[in-house]
Amino acid sequence: MQSVATSDNRLPGFVVLPATRRFSRYTRLAGVSGGHLARGGDGVVVLGIGCEQQRSGVIDILKPRQKLGKYRIERRLGVGGFACVYQAMDTIEGIRVALKIPRPQHLTEEVLGDFRNEVRLTAKLDHPNVLLIKDASFIEDYFVIVFQLGERTLADRLRSRLSFDVALDYAQQMLDAVAYAHSMNIMHCDIKPENFIIFPNNRLRLADFGIAKVAQRTIKGSGSGSVGFMAPEQAMGRPSMKSDVFSLGLIICRMLSGQWPEWPFSWPPPGYQQLRRKAHPDLIDFLRRAIEPNPRKRFRDAEHMLNAFRRVRPRAMRYAERRKRR
Repeated sequence: MQSVATSDNRLPGFVVLPATRRFSRYTRLAGVSGGHLARGGDGVVVLGIGCEQQRSGVIDILKPRQKLGKYRIERRLGVGGFACVYQAMDTIEGIRVALKIPRPQHLTEEVLGDFRNEVRLTAKLDHPNVLLIKDASFIEDYFVIVFQLGERTLADRLRSRLSFDVALDYAQQMLDAVAYAHSMNIMHCDIKPENFIIFPNNRLRLADFGIAKVAQRTIKGSGSGSVGFMAPEQAMGRPSMKSDVFSLGLIICRMLSGQWPEWPFSWPPPGYQQLRRKAHPDLIDFLRRAIEPNPRKRFRDAEHMLNAFRRVRPRAMRYAERRKRR
C-alpha cells in the first residue's frame, strides 16, 4: 500500500482553551481548525499565524530528491510550528522512513532541548502500540529524528465509516499505548487522532511525545496541547494523567458515535442516540466517566481506564452482535 502523510498538518503550540463563549472568536483569529492559542498575562492571546499562511511561505527545509546522509528525500508529509516531517528512502537499508527535522529558524537551545527530551522519553518506551524512534542524530548540521513510516493517521481513517468491532479494537490499542506510557510515569499531553499512526493489519502506534511530561515534576509549558482534544484542567495549565484519559475518551466517543463531544462537554454528547443504538449501557457509562469535565470523577489514569475497558468490551461485543441479528 502506498504510504500517505502521517504527521499532523496543523501547527502545534502552547495553547490554552478559554472556558468562555469567546472560544470561537479566538479560533477564527488563529486561522486554523481548532485554533492555536497562548495564555498571556492578561488572558488568552493568539499564537503565531494560521497554518495555511505559513504553508504559503518558504518553509521547506529540504527538497524532493535531495540527499541527507543516507536518506533521499521523497516528499514532505507535514509542517508543524517547529518542524517539518518528510518521507525519505533509506538508501542503505532500502526502506522508507519518516524524518522529523526542526526548522532552522526555530532551532534555539530551548527548542533543541525539547526535541532531545522527546527522543529521550521515547527511547525509554518499548511497546507494540508506541511509535519507536529508529535513530536521532545530527546529519549535515540538521537534527534528524527517524521513525517508521505508517500508512495513514487515525484522523485520516475517521474520514470514512468505522465498524463497531474495528472501533473497539482501535480503542483497545490506544488504551494499551497510553496505559503503558502512564506505567512509565509519562503523560503524553497531546492525545489526538493525528498522533495515532496506522500500520498494516490495523496496528495503531502512538506518536509525538514532543510535549510529554514526566509526572510529579514541575514542568514548563503548562497548558500545552491541541485545542479540541484537551481536558479543561489541562487547558488551564494543570495537566495530569486524567487529562490523557479525557482525550482518549473524546476519541473513543467519536469513533463509536460518529460525532465529537463539544465544550462544555455536558452529557449527553452529540451523537448520543447513535451511541445508544449500538453500545451496551456499561460501555456508555465507561465513556461518560472518561469525558467527565470534573477530573476527580474520571478514571485516575489510562491503566485504570484500560482495566475498566477490558471488563466492558466482551459485554459490548455480545450486545452489538445481538443488535445486529434483530
